[in-house]
Amino acid sequence: MKTSTYKLLITAILFLGASRLQAQDYKWAAGLKFGGYENGISGKYFIDNATALQGLIGFRDHGVVFTGLYENNHTAFEVPELKFYYGFGAHIGSAGQGIYRTFNGSDRFYERPQLLLGLDGVVGLEYQIPETPIAVSVDLNPRIEVAKGPFLDLAPGLGIKYTFK
Repeated sequence: MKTSTYKLLITAILFLGASRLQAQDYKWAAGLKFGGYENGISGKYFIDNATALQGLIGFRDHGVVFTGLYENNHTAFEVPELKFYYGFGAHIGSAGQGIYRTFNGSDRFYERPQLLLGLDGVVGLEYQIPETPIAVSVDLNPRIEVAKGPFLDLAPGLGIKYTFK
């Protein structure tokens, strides 16, 4: 690594460590996720004030994908209801015969059902609407498909969740 890369990495670690003061005001949530490729249901559970596990079941043309994510959550822009989150995880699923659409437009055609298996990342913002049990989020999910790749894909998403204390 170049020296500038080390400096950037150290700065990011210090910034994220310092901003780890406040997390979500709920313990768990259930909702809907609308993505560039998959729409489905989501669940999020906080292990502690800043660490959460999120599960997604996404339905796409000719398939279904199960995703699990480990996320870190931090207050964003000093707004208590707005959280920045990032994390990593994995997915497994299947795509039937048809076109597998990708973000960069290099769509793939599958003549028979395919296993989907890969690594996922997530980075996003979540806003909990004050005095309501509703939270909305917007995020990007970069993922590496390894079973039928490898290739990199990027899935934008919009979520709405009902929160529970």
